[in-house]
Amino acid sequence: MTELDFEVCDARPDRTALVPILLVRIRLTVAAERPVRSVLLRCQIRVEPDQRRYDPADQARLDDLFGAPERWGATLQSFPLAHVTLPVRGFAGSAELDLPVELGYDLEVAAGKYLHALRDGEVPLLLLFSGTLFLQDGAGVAVEQIPWDREARYRLPVAVWTELMDLHYPGSGWLRLDRDTIDRLQAHKTRHALPTWDATLRHLLADDGARA
Repeated sequence: MTELDFEVCDARPDRTALVPILLVRIRLTVAAERPVRSVLLRCQIRVEPDQRRYDPADQARLDDLFGAPERWGATLQSFPLAHVTLPVRGFAGSAELDLPVELGYDLEVAAGKYLHALRDGEVPLLLLFSGTLFLQDGAGVAVEQIPWDREARYRLPVAVWTELMDLHYPGSGWLRLDRDTIDRLQAHKTRHALPTWDATLRHLLADDGARA
């Protein structure tokens, strides 16, 4: 079995993409005398929330996801962030490549809730690699599977994720609502002559605060 090693060099927003794409720079090293013809690379990226510290403000924002801090010993479990499949062109020895990771701002999924809750520090990531390796073998090609134990860790700066979201949702996020809820919000918006959806929600929150 050919020895392979993966290392994460850095990560940056893709400023040319129409959707939020994080470019994760990977260095792939193959210890083989034969050149690599190509690689079909698959990567599962997971968040490891137990690998960083949280201040009281973080804990309050993460209550909806993990519960009260006294329960975090059981609830602070890893969860998936993204799955990526990438064809890699041939190389000899080692190569660096950008892994395009599409990220969203859906506050109903664990990744969206978690990333939105963080204000600074780093996001602990675990990258699990698999796929198929195609090596030059004389006049033919030798095919090998990438072992399932190939992995790399990376601490993504929260500032990079914030920068990426601000490129596409500057100063904002988004919520997915049922059509019935949207209709009721639209009626409230019209009834009170509110100019935007944000103003509509703020009006409702102000009413709720007054009742409290």
